[in-house]
Amino acid sequence: MTLVQIHEHGLPATSERIGTREFLELTGLTEDTLLELVRMDWIVPSTTAQQEFLFVRMDVLRGRKYRRLCADFELCPVAGIIIVDLLERIDHLEERLRNLSNRI
Repeated sequence: MTLVQIHEHGLPATSERIGTREFLELTGLTEDTLLELVRMDWIVPSTTAQQEFLFVRMDVLRGRKYRRLCADFELCPVAGIIIVDLLERIDHLEERLRNLSNRI
């Protein structure tokens, strides 16, 4: 759980986390879709003391990719999740290959 810290003047501390409204604007997802992804534990946001969601940059990137794939290929939610996860695994493996080839 992430709590927002309060500075001297009552202003919240700056954070790299964003709230639900901004997340929805940045990803183009609907609130229902977001709640479904959270229920499936595919996106796992932090929560404030008031039980509001807080997201990180990677959540936004994953959400955008998910929305585009589902819209472009008319995929069901589970298929979109699987494809995004596989694409992330490919990216990770390609990164490891680049790192290994740089060592040789």
